[in-house]
Amino acid sequence: MTIQDGEKTGVLLVNTGSPAAPGVAETRAYLRRFLSDPRIIDTAAWKRWLIVHCFILPFRPKRTAAAYRAIWTERGSPLIAFSEDLRKALAARLPDLPIALGMAYGEPGVEDALDGLIDQNVDRIVVVPMFPQYASATTGSVSEAVYRSAARRWNVPALSIMPPFHRDAGFLDAWQAVAGPALETFRPDHVLLSFHGLPERHIYKGDPTGAHCLRREDCCDVSVSANHRCYRHHCMETARALAERLKLEAKRYTITFQSRLGREPWLGPATDRTLVKLAQSGVKRLAVLSPSFVTDCLETLEEIGITGRATFLEHGGRDFLLVPSLNAHSRWVDALARLIVRW
Repeated sequence: MTIQDGEKTGVLLVNTGSPAAPGVAETRAYLRRFLSDPRIIDTAAWKRWLIVHCFILPFRPKRTAAAYRAIWTERGSPLIAFSEDLRKALAARLPDLPIALGMAYGEPGVEDALDGLIDQNVDRIVVVPMFPQYASATTGSVSEAVYRSAARRWNVPALSIMPPFHRDAGFLDAWQAVAGPALETFRPDHVLLSFHGLPERHIYKGDPTGAHCLRREDCCDVSVSANHRCYRHHCMETARALAERLKLEAKRYTITFQSRLGREPWLGPATDRTLVKLAQSGVKRLAVLSPSFVTDCLETLEEIGITGRATFLEHGGRDFLLVPSLNAHSRWVDALARLIVRW
């Protein structure tokens, strides 16, 4: 499907969101909404309520709010600010397409973003989940939020959800344009490709055969129907393609997963533990890329750029570089514009 002549198409960039402010109350409200999504904590409703209200909300908001305060800017949340920069750059690149920004669990909200596009009499809305690799907890979750919001209307707009772009040449070239010069200047001993983590059960649930994903050591080395929508497989495809573009030998980079929550098995190896191991093994100069994010946010700026840096240095590392995300880099703007027009 491509944008047709005579068809007025709108574009909705959609992400999860962030608190309205870095205070404990605002962070608690955001976490309550975010973690109550059954695609995030995929268990029975009563059990999810207990987990969120008895084990997370009484304790986590204070710690998370402090992390947000460490990265908050005069423009507010970095995720929102950088996303708005991208929206404006895309609007300049595609002046004939109305482009809106919506967050599934925060402001600006999906509902208002859809209203704004519909008020401009668009015939179709291309929805762009801002996640390169598919996961039910990310792409699935924000897509459901858009569908749910659209379904409340009497005149339901036509929606087209952009598929994952984890191996799109333009996306990969944009990362090369951002990371290549940074790595050439920094000259790291080792490079970490850190992706957002997921519980292993999400990977098992996403395998329609129940016999491939995480059932064999080489499950991500081949592309088959079983891992067509497998998050880990998508991450590995992105990592291998980036390593090739950046001319990283296998021994010079490690693929890890960050942001564990709870005690159940998550995808590994874990980023935080790997940072310790690399420092203790003699790596002195470490660069980190987070290719599951196209916009810098709490998980990149605080979890990696502040906490991860401190962990590496405390255990024997000397120099640490967080490679910026794509944000509104011109190569990424051009690549995303091509994806939108093609889709």
